[in-house]
Amino acid sequence: MDATGGMDISSIRLIGAAVTPAVMVSACGILATGLDNQIGRMTSRTREMLREWRSLPEGHPRREVLRLEVSILDRRHLLLARAMGMAYGALISFVLTSLLYLTQRRFSVPDVLPVASFSVGVVLLGVIALFALASLRLGRAALELEKREMFMGAEHPAPTGERKT
Repeated sequence: MDATGGMDISSIRLIGAAVTPAVMVSACGILATGLDNQIGRMTSRTREMLREWRSLPEGHPRREVLRLEVSILDRRHLLLARAMGMAYGALISFVLTSLLYLTQRRFSVPDVLPVASFSVGVVLLGVIALFALASLRLGRAALELEKREMFMGAEHPAPTGERKT
């Protein structure tokens, strides 16, 4: 009996090649859930801000801050909604990769197809990361608006979180 317990090495490679994308499917599901939670929180926060905006009298300075923040949240929401669509695209790509590997022995599937499908999923995950980083940057911009309003006219300047050297 050999190190593989008598199994054909090509079968083990095929199983490994089919399982790897399946693990990525789970990762995409977790990613989509996290994105959905963020989108839900942004939607709720936007509704809260709109409620506050409507309750303030015309010309109140807070209305302008809220208007700017809702605009930022809208852009963040769009970025994360696109990222969620890409997460599902990546998930489909990884499912397709697994199916291509599993059917490779039964049908004539060129080796390049599962590799290409897997690569598309990986690229989509990279783009999702870029969208998430852009969303974080916009989130920081919204916090800066709040901070500016809070510390306007204050004796002490607002902390920036950056060290001056």
